[in-house]
Parts: sequence; structure tokens; C-alpha cells
Amino acid sequence: MQPVDFTTLAAVCADLNDSWQPARVEQVFQRNPFTVFLCLRTLNSRGWLAISWHPQAARIHVAAPPPKAPDTFTFSQQLLHQIKGFALVNYAWVAPWERVVDLQFAKRPGDPVQWHLYVEIMGKYSNAILTHADQTIVTAAHQVSDQQSSLRPIQTGQPYVPPPKLTDAVPSLEESQQDWQGRVGLIPDRLQRQLVKTYRGISTPLARTLIRRAKLPADITTDQLGDRQWQDLFTQWQAWLKALESKEFTPAFDDANPKKPGYTVLGERAAVESIQVLLDRYYGSRLNEDAFKRLHHQLRQKIAGYLKKLTKKRDGFGDRLDLSEDAEAYRQKADLLMAYLHQWRIGMEKITLNDFETGEPVTIPLDPTINAQGNAQKLYKKHQKLRRSRQAIEPLLNAVNAEIQYLEQVDEALDECNIYRTVEDLSALEEIRDELIEQNYMADPGYQRPKRTDDDISYSRYHTASGYEIWVGRNNTQNDRLTFRLAGDYDLWFHAQEIAGSHVLLRLPPGETADETDLQTAANIAALHSRGRQADAVPVVYTKPKSVYKPKGAKPGMAIYKNETILWGHPNKVTPKVQILASEDKSAGRQEKLTKK
Repeated sequence: MQPVDFTTLAAVCADLNDSWQPARVEQVFQRNPFTVFLCLRTLNSRGWLAISWHPQAARIHVAAPPPKAPDTFTFSQQLLHQIKGFALVNYAWVAPWERVVDLQFAKRPGDPVQWHLYVEIMGKYSNAILTHADQTIVTAAHQVSDQQSSLRPIQTGQPYVPPPKLTDAVPSLEESQQDWQGRVGLIPDRLQRQLVKTYRGISTPLARTLIRRAKLPADITTDQLGDRQWQDLFTQWQAWLKALESKEFTPAFDDANPKKPGYTVLGERAAVESIQVLLDRYYGSRLNEDAFKRLHHQLRQKIAGYLKKLTKKRDGFGDRLDLSEDAEAYRQKADLLMAYLHQWRIGMEKITLNDFETGEPVTIPLDPTINAQGNAQKLYKKHQKLRRSRQAIEPLLNAVNAEIQYLEQVDEALDECNIYRTVEDLSALEEIRDELIEQNYMADPGYQRPKRTDDDISYSRYHTASGYEIWVGRNNTQNDRLTFRLAGDYDLWFHAQEIAGSHVLLRLPPGETADETDLQTAANIAALHSRGRQADAVPVVYTKPKSVYKPKGAKPGMAIYKNETILWGHPNKVTPKVQILASEDKSAGRQEKLTKK
């Protein structure tokens, strides 16, 4: 993940000073252990200032409104108590070329500053520290004790001390090309590395941008540069310094390395509305993607563990059930023995008798210490015991099979949602987690996410050749909503037959019917969104939604149906171009909340 460097921070602060001060602090909300939001209101707009001390994504920028969730963090409550109602009057630098921003608060614009919120963007040492006007620390996002750092402890009641000063050379427009070239080219090494090591404020992404804009090879070394190449690079170096001086930046995404997409504030042309939107999109997407991967792995591990235990339990019940199959054989042997009591002799250890029906000889083991009637009674008792065992095991085996079926359905939903594309993918995964918590497969974290309405959920959507929409549930929660709340009288419900998969709705306007092509398209999509997606053909059932029922006490996503028709779905015939994601339509609206006017 690309860190916020000095140039990016300079671009952010220039924009904040231009558009977001003075601003009144209306609310403070902490979303997670690393990010706090200040709700700011100016004369023209209202927005949320995100301040993060995340080890890999420390930053400050105006962001989309945070999700509504309980705020149980002490740091945000202390900030709210101290600075709510105050005016944010300046975003100042603590020292030149330092990535530390001083947010200054006063009762009203023009009054003396009463509070300072120092935002330190320094990788794993990032922090946010609130002090009085006399620099006494009131609270900090991350307190540092004397044992943790004797050089710079950060604790309540102590004076605020800025980070140690940098010792690298200071970039300057007044520096000649000869001096600059002498510093950078002093040691033969990769040019990118030498730029970062020699001067303050140079990050790896910035050095890479300067080299690319100078049209130099990315891996070139300082001893390979000719005079013209040095001149081209120095021109870009001065262009960077002039951008810092004039506060004119061109924010854009940087896709030069597809494996590690990033951003730049020195693009050839502005590709996004503002630096605030750029950072909100980039870090929001990357952090959501990281959260998605962690949660997906956690859920996979949890489901795999339960399925392993349940499969072992099912096999054990199956073995015991196989033994109970011999119950009838014991009764038949007991009947034979009782019918031929006259053939028994004292001390016999076995007896061979002819079967009633087949006439075939049957050998019956005997206990020589008891008589024939006693041996028959033992056989009858064994028959009764095995029969009772079967009666007890069958419902337990059915319950285990039902639980396995449910967890396989959840596992299929995880297969469906295994790649992060939009924030809706993360929401769909969180719904699966919430479902597992409700079903007692995972521990309750102690809080509940706000329930999403039907309008908030983005189902996977497709179009048929006739223009009808096909909606697909992405997890059991969405499956239930789709089938039992959203389905209309004219819609058709599809599902892979006796295979774990998504509920699929072919949405039809009143009075219209689907032709064979539409039905086949829906069947293909139902097959694609099932565990049979690797097969050439999958049996798919479809029926009216009113013919689909949820058994009493059934787990989420489970349903039974009647009056069904069977089609063969072909998952490999679904073309990507027919798919649309409603979340793509929502993303534009979400970004509109960042606009300032």
C-alpha cells in the first residue's frame, strides 16, 4: 500500500486550507482503532475529515461519511469533549519537510488558538496527539511510555515534543544542477534509491514518478546517466519543487505497475476531482480489500473446521447405522432357535439350522453355559438394542446432514464472493459473518452492524436478450430477501437441483412471460452460481415464487419448492457482458458526498 509522502501531504493541506477552514467541529466519530473522523461545517459545505494513524495507511483527508456504528473508543470521546463547537482555523506545518500537521482550534476565527491536534504521518510510528495551547498533552491515539521510548515518550500531562529533526539534505530551487547532480550521483547506485537516500521529502513513489516523467528507465543507475538525461531529470526535479511552492498539483491514479496500483499528485493531467477524492478512493478501496481478504480467510477456516467435524460425526453415525442393519438377522436366528429347540444339546457352541424361507443352512453361535431358550433371549435382546439404536441414530444423522447442507451453502456463498471489486463485496462478506454469528458458529463481537434495507443491498444482476433483469443472491441473507420479500407474482425462481447455490430471480413485468431463450439464460446463470459451475450441464429447477416455502425452524437460505420444471443449465455459456453490478451505480453517488460546494 502506497504511504502518504510529504508531497501528498502538502497537496492535502493546501486544499484543506483553501476549502476547509475556518470550519466548525460538529461531531467526532472513531470508526476503528486507527481512524477518527471530524465532522466539519464551513459556510458552504459540510464534510468529514478522516485522520488515520494506521501503520500502513496513515493519512489525513476529507472522506465519505463513516458508516453508522457504535463508537466505544476513548480517544474520540476525549476529542469530542474538548474540541466540539470549536473552529478549525489552520492546517500548519510543525517544521519544514516534516510530515507532521498541526490542526489549530479556536473559539472562533480570529481568536487565540486554544487546542492543537498534531497529526504525525510517520509509518508505523504515526499518531494523533491533542494538546492545550501550552503544548501539554491531553490525549493521544497511541500513548508511548518511558519503557517503550526513552527518546520521545508520549503521555498525558507531559509536554508535546516534535519528532527528531531530519538530517538529509533539504531540496531547494536555488540549488544548481551541478551541486544537485553531485549529491545524487556521489555513489553509483540505482537512481531511484539515491534520490530517496539523499534528500528529505523524497519517497519511492515520488522518485519513480520523477524518473518516469524524465523518460528514463526505471532501473537505471546513476553512473549510466548521460548529460542530457541528467538535465531532463533536473527539469522534473525543479518542476516538483515549483509545484510545492505554488501549491498546484494534478492528482491522478498511477497504474504503471498493475500489480501495485498507486496514485500521484504530479500527474500529467488531473484524473479525479480533487486530492481528497483521490485519497478517499485509494485508501478506502485498499483497506476494504485487505479487510475483505482477512475476513474471507477467517470465514473459510471456520467453515472448513465445522465441516470436518460434522463429516467425521456423520461417518460415525453411518457406521453405527450399518451395524443396526443386522438387527433383523438376529431376530431371524432367535426365531430359528426357538423353532428347533429339540435339536439343541447341552454344551453346544454352535448349531446349524435350515432357514424358513430359503432352506439354506444357517449357523448360529451359542453360549454353552446356558440353554437354548437363554441363547434365543440373548439374540432377541440384541435385536431390540440394535433397532432402538437405529431409531435414535436416524434423527441425529438427519440433523447432521442438514447442518452439513447448510454449511456447504455458506461455503458456496464464500466461493461466490471470493474477489474484492467494490465495497459491496465486503458488505456481502460481512453479512455472511453476521449470519454465522446469529447461528452461533462464531463468537458475538458485542455489537451489531446496522441492518441494511432492501435498497442498500446490491444483488448480482444480469440481463436477458429480451431485456429482463435476473437477480442473484450473494449469500443466504440475500437469498431469503430475494425469495421471500422481493419476488413478485410474475417473477420466476431458479435454483440448481439438490446442489448448493444461489437463489435466482427472473424479474418479469406484470402480464409478460419469458420465452425459451430467457428461461435458458436464467438456468445458465443459476448453474453458474452453484457448486456445479465446473460441469458442462447442471440440472436447474424453476417455479413461481409462491411455490417456494421456508420450513419452520430452517436455517437462512434453506427452502423447499413444488410445481417445479427442470432445465439443464450450462454455466460455460454465460457471457460476462450480460452482467451488471448495482454497486457500480451507487459508487458515483457515494463520491458526491465529498464535494464541497
